[in-house]
Amino acid sequence: MTETTGGWPAADLDPVRRLRVLAAAIPGAQVTEGFVAAPCDRVRALLGDLEGAFGRITPDMRGLRVVRRDGVRVEALARSKYGMRARLYGEQRPGWCWLQSRFLLIGAAAAPDGEGTRVAFTGGVRVPGRAALVPLGVRREGERSLQRLKGLL
Repeated sequence: MTETTGGWPAADLDPVRRLRVLAAAIPGAQVTEGFVAAPCDRVRALLGDLEGAFGRITPDMRGLRVVRRDGVRVEALARSKYGMRARLYGEQRPGWCWLQSRFLLIGAAAAPDGEGTRVAFTGGVRVPGRAALVPLGVRREGERSLQRLKGLL
């Protein structure tokens, strides 16, 4: 839906479309989308469980611990299965999670789609000194996240 605010157009985007728009602005970012035959509320609950299910969905993630929350704003500590750590900052709301650090980006979104849910993932490692992501393995990791999510449902 598009509306006009003070003469400027404004668009309401569902979480999946919002993730696509943000990822399109980052060189090297890729979005993996898929359909899940489960109610959106159930999918959102899993994606919203940052300290539990989210780490089981994201292949490289060993664990994620929320250290601060202020409304939708989140600060979290992440640890990869390779031992790397990151302090992530971002936003989480139902069907939406966008967390980033200086060198890492994680994005997930879910929106109702008929009898099921449309899900999207993006993320990757940032190139030091640039806003780009290293594109290697991003699509594969997104596909694995989608399969892990389906397995949890």
